Amino acid sequence: MKVSKAVIGAIAGVLLVGAIGGAALLYAKPDLIDKAAPPEPAARSELARFAVGSIARLETPAALETAPAYVFKSRDGGDVSLADFRGKVVVVNLWAMWCAPCRTEMPTLARLAETYEGTDLVVLPINVDATADAIADAKSFIDVHEPLPLYSDPKFQLPFELPGKGKMPQTVLLDRQGRIRAHFSGEADWASAEARALVDALLAET
Repeated sequence: MKVSKAVIGAIAGVLLVGAIGGAALLYAKPDLIDKAAPPEPAARSELARFAVGSIARLETPAALETAPAYVFKSRDGGDVSLADFRGKVVVVNLWAMWCAPCRTEMPTLARLAETYEGTDLVVLPINVDATADAIADAKSFIDVHEPLPLYSDPKFQLPFELPGKGKMPQTVLLDRQGRIRAHFSGEADWASAEARALVDALLAET
């Protein structure tokens, strides 16, 4: 069956009018377009006031979670977990020899540890190098940054268990109950006034 040109033209005209009408409606009421709402920013705790200067990108979650029960190694090869440090304020730092910013910030962590010697602060660098040669280099490197100890996670898994999800360097601050109170991804000056103020606030908590 042949369709006349007149019928085809009429159909095309109806479709065109419908398209124009729909476009006009969307122009008049743009809210009809299904737009994904932007995600709500995560709630932050009162520690957010310390997110300035070198640690301006500090994350301070309002919802507190206990640090993971992941097992890593002490210098002599013994099993350790973050729960072993309950009762102390802990600055956990994930680092590696292949990570230049990790090495750059290490002296500031050493100064922080030295400043708070004899207090309830523990500065806990955990190396994630995997090969025997790299771990040996890490031991030599950390030994010139007294009084920092050496802990190791050769599986490179702990950085993914913590909020930074594998970012390096990654620093996480735990309160005396072993809860994650703040975390930072990237290089920072941990001997700065703002970092010490954050540590002081956590130490002052009962």
